[in-house]
Amino acid sequence: MRKVVHVDTDAFYASVEQRDNPDLRGKPVIVAWKGNRSVVCAASYEARAFGVRSAMPAKQAERLRPDATFVAPDFTRYRAVSGDVRAIFKRGMGGAWRDDHPDNIQATHWRCNEEKGSTRMND
Repeated sequence: MRKVVHVDTDAFYASVEQRDNPDLRGKPVIVAWKGNRSVVCAASYEARAFGVRSAMPAKQAERLRPDATFVAPDFTRYRAVSGDVRAIFKRGMGGAWRDDHPDNIQATHWRCNEEKGSTRMND
C-alpha cells in the first residue's frame, strides 16, 4: 500500500520557538537576525498573515510586521526537534520509514505540542 505523508513545515522554526517560549504563542514571530543583510528563516502563521515569508529580507519583514518578535535561529535545537518528528514517523510506519524513500507518504500533519519537548501528529 502506498502512503503519502504531508508535513507542513512552513513555520517549523517559528513553531519550535513558540512551543519553547509560551510568551510567543499567538504572536507574530520571525526567526531571523535583524539587519540589512539578514533573511527570514521562518515566520509564524501570525506573521505570515501579513505577508512575511521565508527568504524575504528581514528589513522587509520588519516593515510588514513591526510588532513581530525577532528570534535568532537555533539550528541545533531545530535539528533535534526534526529528529524527534522523524522518530514519530518511523514508529507510525512500523519501522518502514526512510527519509529518502519516495513511497513514505501518509496524509498527516504535525505541529509542535504546547507541552515543551513533545510533538503530536494531527489528521
